[in-house]
Amino acid sequence: MLAKSSLFSQSIQSLSHSQAFIHRHIGPDPEQQRTMLDYLECDDLATLINHTVPSSILQRQALNLASAVDEQSALKALKTIADKNQVFTSYIGMGYHDTITPNVILRNVLENPGWYTAYTPYQPEIAQGRLEGLLHFQTMITDLTGMDLANASLLDEGTAAAEAMAMCKRQQKGNTPDTFIVDENTHPQTLAVLATRARHFGFKLLVGDPARSLAENPCFGLVLSYPGSNGEVRDLTELIATAHQHNALVTVAADIMSLVLLKSPGSMGADIVVGSSQRFGVPMGFGGPHAAFFAFNDRFKRAAPGRIIGVSKDSRDKPALRMAMQTREQHIRREKANSNICTAQALLALISAFYAIYHGPEGLARIAHRIHRLTAIVARVLHERGITLVNSRYFDTLTIAAAEPDELVQRAAEAHINLRRQGDTIGISLDETTTLEDLNQLLMVICNDSEPFDLKAVDNQLLGTTTGLTGDLLRDDTILDHDIFNSYHSETDMMRYLHRLEARDMALNHAMIPLGSCTMKLNAAAEMIPVTWPQFSRIHPFAPASQTRGYQQLITELEAMLTACTGYDKISLQPNAGSQGEYAGLVAIHNYFQHRGEDQRHICLIPSSAHGTNPASAQMAGMTVVVIDCDAMGNVDLADVQSKIDELGQEIACIMVTYPSTHGVFEAGITRLCEMMHGIGAQVYVDGANLNALVGVAAPGHFGGDVSHLNLHKTFCIPHGGGGPGMGPIGVKSHLAPFLPGHPLREIPGTRLDNGTISAAPWGSASILPISWMYIRMMGAEGMGLATKIAILSANYVARKLSGHYPILYKGEQGFIAHECLLDIRPLKAASGVSEEDIAKRLMDYGFHAPTMSFPVAGTLMIEPTESESLAELERFCEAMIQIREEIRLVETGVYSNADNPLVNAPHTQADLMADDWAHSYSRETAAFPASWLHKHKVWPSVNRIDNVYGDRNLVCSCAPIESYR
Repeated sequence: MLAKSSLFSQSIQSLSHSQAFIHRHIGPDPEQQRTMLDYLECDDLATLINHTVPSSILQRQALNLASAVDEQSALKALKTIADKNQVFTSYIGMGYHDTITPNVILRNVLENPGWYTAYTPYQPEIAQGRLEGLLHFQTMITDLTGMDLANASLLDEGTAAAEAMAMCKRQQKGNTPDTFIVDENTHPQTLAVLATRARHFGFKLLVGDPARSLAENPCFGLVLSYPGSNGEVRDLTELIATAHQHNALVTVAADIMSLVLLKSPGSMGADIVVGSSQRFGVPMGFGGPHAAFFAFNDRFKRAAPGRIIGVSKDSRDKPALRMAMQTREQHIRREKANSNICTAQALLALISAFYAIYHGPEGLARIAHRIHRLTAIVARVLHERGITLVNSRYFDTLTIAAAEPDELVQRAAEAHINLRRQGDTIGISLDETTTLEDLNQLLMVICNDSEPFDLKAVDNQLLGTTTGLTGDLLRDDTILDHDIFNSYHSETDMMRYLHRLEARDMALNHAMIPLGSCTMKLNAAAEMIPVTWPQFSRIHPFAPASQTRGYQQLITELEAMLTACTGYDKISLQPNAGSQGEYAGLVAIHNYFQHRGEDQRHICLIPSSAHGTNPASAQMAGMTVVVIDCDAMGNVDLADVQSKIDELGQEIACIMVTYPSTHGVFEAGITRLCEMMHGIGAQVYVDGANLNALVGVAAPGHFGGDVSHLNLHKTFCIPHGGGGPGMGPIGVKSHLAPFLPGHPLREIPGTRLDNGTISAAPWGSASILPISWMYIRMMGAEGMGLATKIAILSANYVARKLSGHYPILYKGEQGFIAHECLLDIRPLKAASGVSEEDIAKRLMDYGFHAPTMSFPVAGTLMIEPTESESLAELERFCEAMIQIREEIRLVETGVYSNADNPLVNAPHTQADLMADDWAHSYSRETAAFPASWLHKHKVWPSVNRIDNVYGDRNLVCSCAPIESYR
């Protein structure tokens, strides 16, 4: 601490707050860093990095980033950028609608770190609140769609439709046609995503009138829109029945709000129903993040992509929730997978489910009826004015034939109104924010009239009518009749319910989450604040460029920041998850070779240690996966790479390699590996999952990478949100830049539409990009590099602390690790019977989330402390792990039996402690309070260890109140 006298001798510059955020983001202060370096016998951080990172790739120069600024300055600068966006009243529709996020949900969920900093619920005993909310999401979707099951959730409507197409093909047995039919009345962004996916799967996409196309073309499936993109609503029952007679499976792309009123797709025979839950309280945000829904028949439950929440029971026979089955098929099927989906949109799915809970079925019905009534008022006035309506049956969207569409669009823009232009027609979509005053302004613009209309009189004329929807289109069944949707309609009740759920979860607001590969670092409040600014949150993704200059500046500046951090030449922000980034990068490689006439290059080399999405993404991009061995040190076996080069040569398109490796080391042979690939004209895909250990220290674009995806939700501070959102943009070298994804509705500079479209929105989940912009701006060049070094320091400190108690599976050539380490539990299990899962569950009793379990090596725990955790927190975690090792030793020596010890019975709940009988060989104190800090604060698991096998054998994935499953 500075003495008071020394403060008076400092200049204004030296007293500035410009570096303050760096020291708030980075956990260990300089004195703690010194302690850790001394423990590792390193003179300074530079010495540690020299011991850890191969000199051949070490980055000597500073990052080309601006200097750090304080939180207030960064927020002020970003607000200036945000104010360049213009928030017009949007009637564009096309799957994106303005909405009202109830304030009780906005404050208690979207803006609450208890919800947005949580990790994917792989440890369900400390994620029961989140899991309950996601179960309600599934129930809401199955109710509205009329289907048996739903997942929780997918990334956007376009990719959900593409996943449905792939699943339809996979479910068809035998020699089936490769044609997939798409309703021409489908949103254009969905068509574009489908076309890209079909091209690389080898499917023929046939877009047109589905009835005519079906009669003339054998197919394996089709997509129908309900309502159509132009707003037309039609009964699909007959068409679906005809498709089934032709052995085709039917996917219906549906609007969630319309399903409150319209008969369900399930009642019409649909096999799969997809759509977006965005208009249930999730801001448009220039395209995302939004939770897509994916509902399906029971017979497809083993083939569905994404995550499914199911009901099981714990060791006390209490109902408990967890992710059901192994639905993330990329980890099982790998190169045979149809899907590479790894990230959900959990936080957004929760918001939409809570929206439905808060409003209830009656509230939703009022909202949906009001939207439809407003649309009917517009239709009546336009009809009376002689304006032709293209669609006669509608829910919320009208398409009109316009004599002078350009003039109408311009006139609307002058009134701060956005209409949808499509050829000579104009589309108008209403939403829950629309008022009668809005309608008057809209109608005056369309009719070019200066006098307001008496819309209340028109409304009275429509009372008792079903204008726009005939009776055969309206649903006659009840929806959302479960107790959960009929209990919490006052703000007091809703607030308390949300808090009860939050209290059953563990997130970063409780303790360190030491997950390897997933980088659970600080998501600072200053980074999160701009997400809900209306200048970012209320912008339609297809708003004219003249209204989105703020977003354009933000995107341009963030792209420059990310190129500086990675050494690449160009960034695409379109992929809205790491898995989508992998796919986009491999598609770019495929397009590059196709452009060069090297169509024979179809092989993707992938190390055996790779994340399951790598081979799944390669297969989806039309490549053939060939697995490369790893050596005894966990490195990519360069001799095996050479043998594959000798054997396959010019057929090799690329290699996918994670760096630092998934085994937690900086492989010394990385530059040689890149040279070997480039020597045969192949490309190097560097998986950016571990970029947290590279920024400012080494750049994949400099040491040989041609393309990488960057997990903004790992390295660049976008929070995980309980399993999503994610953001996975890609960086490429200049020769691949012309092959980055395009978009049919908004020009992306430097790209072509025939490159393909990866995500439904042009810039992916744009509303969360301000988070990473804020992080990099506040950290600056110095802070970004320091964060990487401290991440490596913290990981090595933890590894050294634990190495006397647990074997460290892999180390670098000089005995150091990268930013994460693998503890080998297999010898301990052989000696004691205690497994890595037992340790993971026991950590809950100590107040910690478990490390990554059994990845990338079965029987291991992978620990990544990140740069954000203080030395005190690292010590606390190490103490817990060391005490657990001593508990294992008591099992080894027979003090505890294999069948009854604190590990196999973990986690321990309040119900255990309150039980009248205590039959264990250890005390209640040992069970629940094994460490001193737990007496100050303890996060209680709300259930005991969950029986996963029971849940899979007795699959229940929607809710009556959970108590009814007792």
